[in-house]
Amino acid sequence: MALPPCGLYRTTQPVAGLPAGRLVYFHNHGDPGAGLYLPERWHLNRASWESRGHTLPDDAAAQHLAPLPPEGLYMVKDTFFCCEKRCMKYEANQLVQLGYDGEATPLIFVPEFTSKGLGFPERGNRLDGDLLGRLTPLRVAQGAEAPVDRFVH
Repeated sequence: MALPPCGLYRTTQPVAGLPAGRLVYFHNHGDPGAGLYLPERWHLNRASWESRGHTLPDDAAAQHLAPLPPEGLYMVKDTFFCCEKRCMKYEANQLVQLGYDGEATPLIFVPEFTSKGLGFPERGNRLDGDLLGRLTPLRVAQGAEAPVDRFVH
């Protein structure tokens, strides 16, 4: 069985000593083998991963991983609401940041322009997972250093 690509996944069943329903980063190569890494903390709405992973018992265990879109900036393709309760409306062409909690629940963060620049909130809104297809990833240059505060100038 071929291993899936490196990236974000949700465990669908217990695997490598981790319970079902967890956000993991899957690394398909390494020493001693392919493994799962749990988030240790979040910074700027992005997960930082533990340095020591949980090695898969065998390649077949990877079938218990459901792929997730990467964290990052996205554009809303067409207007939709976050859930059946219609708590939050997202407009077509709106800029949003996608993140996850430890249970792999998608979270949407809505940035705002202020006098200091573009700001990202520390808290996001839960999004029903079936709505992830309504987001289009944006290409954004990656810097090596985080901004001093939550605003990018």
